[in-house]
Amino acid sequence: MERVSAFDEPLKKLLGGPTAKVMADHLDLHTVGDLLHHYPRRYEERGRLTALTDLPLDEHVTVVAQVADARVMTFNGGRGRRLEVTLTDGSGRLQLVFFGHGVHKPHKELLPGRRAMFAGKVSVFNRKLQLAHPTYQLLDVRDEDEATEAADAFAGQLLPIYPACKQLDSWRIAKAVDTVLPSAGEAVDPLPASLREGRGFVSLPEALLKIHRPHTKADVAAARERLKWDEAFVLQVALARRRHSDTELPATARRPVPGGLLDAFDAGLPFTLTDGQRTVTDEIFRDLATEHPMHRLLQGEVGSGKTLVALRAMLRVVDAGGQTALLAPTEVLAQQHHRSITEMMGELAENWGLWREAPLDEGRRPGDGRALGGSHRGTKVVLLTGSMGTAARRQALLDLVTGEAGIVIGTHALIEDKVKFHDLGLVVVDEQHRFGVEQRDALRSKGKQQPHLLVMTATPIPRTVAMTVFGDLETSVLDQLPAGRSPIASHVVPAKDKPHFLDRAWERVREEAEGGHQAYVVCPRIGDDTDEAAEKKGKKRDDAADDAEKRPPLAVLDIAAQLARGPLAGLRVEVLHGRMPPDEKDDVMRRFAAGRVDVLVATTVIEVGVNVPNATAMVIMDADRFGVSQLHQLRGRVGRGSAPGLCLLVSEAHEASPARARLSAVAATLDGFELSRIDLEQRREGDVLGQAQSGVRSSLRVLSVIDDEEVIAAAREEAVRIVADDPALERLPELRTALDALLDKDREEYLDKG
Repeated sequence: MERVSAFDEPLKKLLGGPTAKVMADHLDLHTVGDLLHHYPRRYEERGRLTALTDLPLDEHVTVVAQVADARVMTFNGGRGRRLEVTLTDGSGRLQLVFFGHGVHKPHKELLPGRRAMFAGKVSVFNRKLQLAHPTYQLLDVRDEDEATEAADAFAGQLLPIYPACKQLDSWRIAKAVDTVLPSAGEAVDPLPASLREGRGFVSLPEALLKIHRPHTKADVAAARERLKWDEAFVLQVALARRRHSDTELPATARRPVPGGLLDAFDAGLPFTLTDGQRTVTDEIFRDLATEHPMHRLLQGEVGSGKTLVALRAMLRVVDAGGQTALLAPTEVLAQQHHRSITEMMGELAENWGLWREAPLDEGRRPGDGRALGGSHRGTKVVLLTGSMGTAARRQALLDLVTGEAGIVIGTHALIEDKVKFHDLGLVVVDEQHRFGVEQRDALRSKGKQQPHLLVMTATPIPRTVAMTVFGDLETSVLDQLPAGRSPIASHVVPAKDKPHFLDRAWERVREEAEGGHQAYVVCPRIGDDTDEAAEKKGKKRDDAADDAEKRPPLAVLDIAAQLARGPLAGLRVEVLHGRMPPDEKDDVMRRFAAGRVDVLVATTVIEVGVNVPNATAMVIMDADRFGVSQLHQLRGRVGRGSAPGLCLLVSEAHEASPARARLSAVAATLDGFELSRIDLEQRREGDVLGQAQSGVRSSLRVLSVIDDEEVIAAAREEAVRIVADDPALERLPELRTALDALLDKDREEYLDKG
């Protein structure tokens, strides 16, 4: 029978059932390896030896003293026990206290006259200084020099503080680590020897010993440097292998067709492409012309023209005889993309006679199925969503399978088995963070060969995150805004401290509307019956929250009603949210785009894809309830025309709170890349990466995607070199083992982007 690796031994075998169950249920730790990779989050220094007369309150200290007396006290009618120990060092006195099961051992050992070292945090009880449950070490040496040396060593020790849970304290985790630490010697080192030696890293067993039981801060630094490299390198190898395997797949090259739809579209554009749009398009077009599938991430600032770039790529593929699919995460966004694409092509179509209406169908409005140059197959633009009528859906599916539709825009409905394409050449995925790779690849599998892939995100991503989360994609950055875009002024409105500021905010909205412009008001909640039920459930779980958080988030339906009869009375105020019927949502957006609505009170359904150049003002209610990147996306809906934009961030958060600091950061800069960095710094690394990698058993623990750019970049270079030389890692079995430990074996090909 094959021997089980020490790292794969279940914790139950070494720690016993109860402790192992708590670790599994609450910390997701199941094996010895899991526990050895559960690193301390910080270290406490026991502190210098302190005289009992100089004890600083609320600090960790180490004292050497003699036990003066010790006695066990009872309370709760004899059911509870407390051990009180009085120490003296000749200069002063100090009380120790132990409770419950912690009484037995010190009661036997801390006898009057015994000398020991004690370490703990100084607190006050009954006006006396005390240490509660201190750690201690008996000093039985007779020689005073030996005693002093032992005391100095004890005082200088670093105490590891572990990520813990209510059911398992840090010191109990430390005790469990002590039990399994001998297994660190069997750690399989994933780094090739040449790389490890070339960079001067300690071995993996040594790194594990030093991270858990360091003697000095230098030990911690050496261990962290090594373990950071392990995390970065193994992940980059997995990504490099995916990139390598993708480049081995065949794809149909989609080369330029002179005089086609793309040339006609470009000739009819009423503006000049920015340098950034040209550069990014060239990168995409080069990829499309190859016989291996493109895998490219297109990221950029809000309003930088990503949809225009994507449409030009789609027209290139249609010209070359292929079909294209744009996958959007919601029906609202799919409808908005359909509308914006047909609008972008509308003037061209009228001028060049390229549109012809598809026959009206049950459940379809005019414009839902339009064809470019009706005589050419593959020129129809269709929308496919789950809420479409049966006849319209049947017609759309027929257009896809026959090749009549060259461009299809849809939701998850595109992924269904019944959806077949004639020749799918390009998949464009919008807002990639809302899709898993399985969904992305399910659509790609509908091509005769692997279609080209373009992933778009409206959230600017720091380079390190792009390398780590989107590491299997080549990256194009669109950071130049089109000419004529006006700056957006952003201000925080402290509604609780200065309510008259909120009054002024509504005056500004009215001024914009009276000047012929339009405004958005964004709320975090809808306010209908479904919303209310969820809110009541949330209240029960959130009893510990402070008063500001206990108040339900402001709701669209409530705020719209208040505004219509109050500060915005007389203006045309309407609502938009995700639970409205599709026809109703579409109608509201069409009328807002046409200028027949002055103020649109909405949820975040307007976050991306909405383009109404006449909208110049936005008021975000309870702005502290939104993330930094989301606020930036929302703000990007205004200032899209020639008139200046205004974004007001309304909050009741206290001026000194982290929430207000976050809002001030958003108000201070329009640089989406800087804001995404701030956003990341305010979140735990595990949240960023743990949720972003489906199939990855453990998120990053010591590697910081913000601070460790050099490590990630260097690890990527090494990974690319190694995978190019040995794609199957046949000569590096230890690295292969590490990959298996990191990734779910059944789904190694997927690194889900959340």
